[in-house]
Amino acid sequence: MIVDAHAHVIPPEIQREANPAEGWRPRMVADPQTGVRQPQSGDGPVTNRNVLYEFGDADAMLAALNGMGVEGALLSINVGFFRYSAPPDDCLASSRAQNDGIARIVREHPRHFAGLGTVPLQDTALAVGELERLMKLGLRGIEVGTNVGGVYLGDRRYRPLWEACASLGALVFVHPTGFGHLREHYMSNVVGNPMDTAIAAGHLVLSGTMEALPNLRVLLAHGGGVAPDLRGRWDHGARVRPEIGLPRLPSEYLKLFYYDTITHDPQLLRELVAFVGADHVLLGSDYPFDMGTYPPQKLVEAAKLGAEAEAAILGGNAARLVGMEGWR
Repeated sequence: MIVDAHAHVIPPEIQREANPAEGWRPRMVADPQTGVRQPQSGDGPVTNRNVLYEFGDADAMLAALNGMGVEGALLSINVGFFRYSAPPDDCLASSRAQNDGIARIVREHPRHFAGLGTVPLQDTALAVGELERLMKLGLRGIEVGTNVGGVYLGDRRYRPLWEACASLGALVFVHPTGFGHLREHYMSNVVGNPMDTAIAAGHLVLSGTMEALPNLRVLLAHGGGVAPDLRGRWDHGARVRPEIGLPRLPSEYLKLFYYDTITHDPQLLRELVAFVGADHVLLGSDYPFDMGTYPPQKLVEAAKLGAEAEAAILGGNAARLVGMEGWR
């Protein structure tokens, strides 16, 4: 079974119609040029036409994915609705609404969808409580941004959350939130996002988080960004700098992470698989955005990894990580 492990959704439970008084909720408005619904926060015309497929309706999503030859997906929220800058209680309320919505979708499509939730990362105690709740709903883990106000994921304040994730077997999907100051030439995405993911990965490694929690399962978006390409520099720094006090080289911890296939280049994907192993790479598209890869399996096929590795990447690894027997 072919499974997309990087697919975003905006469940109806958080759309503006569910509570018109709450301004953070997006309206889903059809783009007059393409007819595809785009999330619209304000009242003006749609200006950011980066959505290629429906992602506010589960049945339409499934039809679009099936049309690409993808049979299942691990759903996660649109990162624009993490709401880490909101008051913690407000973020908890919106997190619950999103988690309830994704859990409902999974219940209605149990052979096709599994889900990741979201938590108020700005308040670790609230985050742990919501993690425990969403796992009871049947979700398989959480999607998190790389940082909250510049505080990256290896900071000690987050350790109780990672300990809870490791204890519960929750997958942690790390998704970049970008560098907003890189506005020219779409550098916020094509340069900023891969850098942002690498900083988060480096922080988890160099802070000792991955050493302390070797059973923590972390999936890095977009092939890990530029993190795999920095392993030589990180290893050299660990050899010569006293600030890095790890019992193993940083590159060894990079092999503990999981990575999606969104590298946009077969050679880069081959290099990633050669470094971390086919068992640590999952198919991903970044559905429904224009920076995604469609159909996602074509990149894997172009990399010519061999039948066994290809089968693991196209669906076997996702089934194993989130415990979906129906995906095997």
